[in-house]
Amino acid sequence: MFAGIVPVNFPAMIPFGWMTPVCVACGNTIVLKAASLTPRTALRIAELYKEAGMPDGVVNVVTCSRHEIDLILEHPDVKGITFVGSTPVGKLIYEKAARNGKRVQCLTQAKNHALVMSDAPIERTVAGVINSAFGCAGQRCMALSACVVEDAIADEFVAELKKQASQIKVGPAYDKTTKLGPITYEKHWHEVLDDIDKGVREGAELVLDGRNCVVEGYEKGYYVGPTIFDKVTDEMSIGTEEVFGPVLCIKRCKDFHEGLAIMNRNPYANGSVIFTQSGYFAREFVRHTDGGMVGVNVGIPVPVGFFPFAGHKASFFGDLHCLGKDAYRFFTESKCVTTRWFDEEEKKAKEVSTWDGTI
Repeated sequence: MFAGIVPVNFPAMIPFGWMTPVCVACGNTIVLKAASLTPRTALRIAELYKEAGMPDGVVNVVTCSRHEIDLILEHPDVKGITFVGSTPVGKLIYEKAARNGKRVQCLTQAKNHALVMSDAPIERTVAGVINSAFGCAGQRCMALSACVVEDAIADEFVAELKKQASQIKVGPAYDKTTKLGPITYEKHWHEVLDDIDKGVREGAELVLDGRNCVVEGYEKGYYVGPTIFDKVTDEMSIGTEEVFGPVLCIKRCKDFHEGLAIMNRNPYANGSVIFTQSGYFAREFVRHTDGGMVGVNVGIPVPVGFFPFAGHKASFFGDLHCLGKDAYRFFTESKCVTTRWFDEEEKKAKEVSTWDGTI
């Protein structure tokens, strides 16, 4: 039996698109701890599994607070834990589960960076950045939340970025014309606004302010508009820590090597991207970036399912990543068997041939 601890932002895809299929295909049962804020999604999909003929006890869903998690982490029947969530919680889960002899994979926070070279086509690059940074209101671990831009094009890039971001329609997620939906819940809405306030206090240049965003007819919604900070430095928390909202930070660099160094100094290393027309810089970036999932002119470098979803540094704890061959190894207990067989007829023949005639 394995246990999956599910995040609030992808209550369907991660437990039932990532965790459950591979776990069950490898011959295991699974217990899913549904996200406390979005439990109905997991419960409904579990019902659909049962209606489709899944035997009782194979896919199980429990709803509880974080205080009951220790029961799962300590239970002797649970052989492994797969978790998606924040880095502080991931560290605690990794420590407690490992202390109880369980294999663990914890996919945690990110501060994904893009390196924008001076040869990158501005409009197309900005469009890719916009989609990555503000899609899902920035509430996904693969959101692009920082761009390191070469000085030669930085002013032009930021101007185009502000222009395109200002045109994004903010509104309810069920409206098909909406491009940026609300923050998921009130507490986090306040946290995102507080992070923006902090960025201003730290001295970052607020190019586009998404605070005080009001959508007509939804005045009480938890909306934050596209927000862009320029001239962000490593000393600012807004450029180092994950905001998990529609907030994009621009950092400036003089060349490729300084830009790469800025990216690699970040404590997180989930995804990293370069926008360039240079094959040389693309190859150098792929080789030397700390990011676990790497994109070349791709704003959201999520690989197809048979490759691992692979973060590094403070973005992942464990040795086997989610999805791909890593996932099959994680959900499978390997054995090394050494055998030897004897032929009885051969044994008898050997006994006769070695008799020396003594009685």
